Amino acid sequence: MAYADQQMSGNKITALVIVALIHVFVGYALVTGLAYEAAKKVISKVTTVDIKEPEKPKEEPPPPPPKEDTPPPPIVAPPPPINIAPAPPPVQTVITPPPPPPVVIQTAAPPPPPPAPSKARGASPKGQNSWAARIQANYPTRAAREEREGRVGVRVTINSDGRVDSCSVSSSSGSPDLDEAACDGMTRYARFNPALDAAGNPTSGSYSTAIVYRLN
Repeated sequence: MAYADQQMSGNKITALVIVALIHVFVGYALVTGLAYEAAKKVISKVTTVDIKEPEKPKEEPPPPPPKEDTPPPPIVAPPPPINIAPAPPPVQTVITPPPPPPVVIQTAAPPPPPPAPSKARGASPKGQNSWAARIQANYPTRAAREEREGRVGVRVTINSDGRVDSCSVSSSSGSPDLDEAACDGMTRYARFNPALDAAGNPTSGSYSTAIVYRLN
């Protein structure tokens, strides 16, 4: 190995010396004015030295590793026999239907009793001749002096006690004093049997009548 290295170093030194001489020659040719063609011919004659490195010896591959002894396969014991018990006999389920529901016979309900007769009624005058005479006796003084007569239609509201709560003129006599005297007399003197509801209890009601003013 050392000899090959020494030979290679010598070849390198020789090549370096030749290259140096070539450079010196070229420089001298350029300085002295030699033609370019002469320098080119000289350079082409220089032989190229190929330096080849010696081949390295081939390394032998390492021997394969020794094969390990393969252990024998494990011994597998056969599975124990399985005793299959016979299937139990089928169980029969008897479903008893439920008893039918009792039959309910619906009897017709008795008809409702007839409603009691209504006791409702309207208000009616009580002692009308008496209180009508009192109203006539209170003839308006001015109307009597002027001998004015007339007929006044009135409508009154009666409470559960049979007395007049309010009065309104439904038909005027044409004389305001006669109309006013008629409502005033009805409120003060008129008496009534009160109206009754369906159960017969006193309640409020109304009544319409006319007051006639006439001079004798």
